[in-house]
Amino acid sequence: MTLENDTELREFIRKAALLNAVGHDGKAQAGAMVGKVLGERADLRSKVKELSGVINAVVAEVNGLSLSEQKAIVEKNWPETQKKHEVEEKKLSPLPNADKYKLITTRFSPNPDCVLHLGSARAIVLSHEYARMYNGKFILRFEDTDPKTKKPQLQFYDAIRQDLKWLGCKVDEEYIQSDRLEIYYEIVGRMVGDGNAYVCECSPEEFRNKTLAKDACPCRNIPPAEQLERWHKMLSGGYQEGQAVVRVKTELDHPNPAIRDWPALRIIDTKKYPHPRVGSKYFLWPLYNLAAGVDDHLMGMTHIIRGKEHYTNMVRQKYMYQHLGWEYPEAIHYGRLKITGAALSKSKIVAGIKEGAFADFDDPRLGTFSALKKRGITPEAIKKMIIEVGTKPNDVTLSWENLYSHNRKVLDASSNRYFFVAEPAELRVVGLPKAFQAKLPHHPEHSERGFREYAVTPSGDEKAVSLWIAQKDAQAMEQGQTIRLMELFNIQIQNKTETGVTAAFASESYTDVRKIKVQLIQWIPKGSEYPTEVVQQDASVTEGYSEVACKKLKPDDIIQFERYGFVRVDEVGEKLIAYYAQK
Repeated sequence: MTLENDTELREFIRKAALLNAVGHDGKAQAGAMVGKVLGERADLRSKVKELSGVINAVVAEVNGLSLSEQKAIVEKNWPETQKKHEVEEKKLSPLPNADKYKLITTRFSPNPDCVLHLGSARAIVLSHEYARMYNGKFILRFEDTDPKTKKPQLQFYDAIRQDLKWLGCKVDEEYIQSDRLEIYYEIVGRMVGDGNAYVCECSPEEFRNKTLAKDACPCRNIPPAEQLERWHKMLSGGYQEGQAVVRVKTELDHPNPAIRDWPALRIIDTKKYPHPRVGSKYFLWPLYNLAAGVDDHLMGMTHIIRGKEHYTNMVRQKYMYQHLGWEYPEAIHYGRLKITGAALSKSKIVAGIKEGAFADFDDPRLGTFSALKKRGITPEAIKKMIIEVGTKPNDVTLSWENLYSHNRKVLDASSNRYFFVAEPAELRVVGLPKAFQAKLPHHPEHSERGFREYAVTPSGDEKAVSLWIAQKDAQAMEQGQTIRLMELFNIQIQNKTETGVTAAFASESYTDVRKIKVQLIQWIPKGSEYPTEVVQQDASVTEGYSEVACKKLKPDDIIQFERYGFVRVDEVGEKLIAYYAQK
């Protein structure tokens, strides 16, 4: 008996392939099967070539099933094996010195000059999840103190709030820095009076030359009393933009020139550059390190979780904390996170929309949260990906597939199944022996969700029926080939033309054709089609038909089109409009 006809061997390989597939996102690895089989059947070592052929055939059959179908078969036949394959969900490592604080407090502090995108996810998710992990507080702080070069826009305050809500990151307290300028003025006045900060009238070039030479600028050693006069002059509008800045004193010989006497507050001509919230009320605006550093202390921040590009800012701020007698929070600086192929630059996103390159902030080509939401990427997947990466100090590069892998696990269990045929072609099947009633489960693992049923009734002397299939499937068909119409019957291709395909009824049972690895394709009865457009990741549109049951869907439903991919429903009307999420 040939190995191909060894039923017991094939079933052993099939079980191993299904278990392997379930553990590898639906794709069994043929190479892993050989060693497993030979471990059980040493007598086959002399027939490795023949064995490999059988393994490849079985693996191809298993990989032709969806992941949910594979799981359903495994759960039905070998439920005890699943406990072994459960992977412990990754968790965040403990925060440093957490027991030192009564209430763990973290924050996310965006500049509202754009919507949030995937590049913001690490700071948001880590800060929020750590706060929840310790039953602490998560603060949203809008850092909007630059009305000139990084000017905030009113629309983005609420857009950011909505993005956080969608992401499932509940905010416990919210602050807006443009409401807090008097607080910063009081702190600056205190440091100037104590001789720890000074008003510098030097030109940027003059100061740069001095600091690179590790020398004090002429303003640095002016007595505090005179410095307070300069400060009051600054407060009263006695200086114009560019004529003076407040600097915080540090060591002049610090190894990093960027640390030396860093700028804390400057003048902005708000008649030219009014702030969107407070207009021209203020003309003295704090720079990042002053406002962020002061607020982190006053808001009781215990752990600052941010990118390592902020390490120099921590060093700067520690000088201010020392001057004011404050204790600096725990600082965690993670490495850069790059998502290959994602448009994450805020300036490029805004410019692209203004120039018409992108339709809006939810254009599917973008990595914004609004675009990901529109496409059907789930907040759960984003959180899982970020938690898996954690707070590693080294740089990490991820691909879209990393996110899709997490998203697939979420959607596979929750998404109902439907048929969709892209660029439809007509399939005419002749010789049907009877009418067929197709009963298609909404989900192979959840019979409680119900079914879609379609009657396929032959007519005429040829006992024929017309169906729609995908153009791609039609083009791949060859005369004499046997095809399985999913959950319906088997056909044999007779003729193919530019306008469609003619086939003959072959048999009803899937068992009849399983061994010969026939292709399974989706179909839609002619006359029961629903015009459908799928907006792709590159913003192109694929037209086709979905099954008529899709008319019962609602916007924001995320479904799986069999053999096509997951999509999010956007509109249900004269036609269905959906956005493609992923395979």
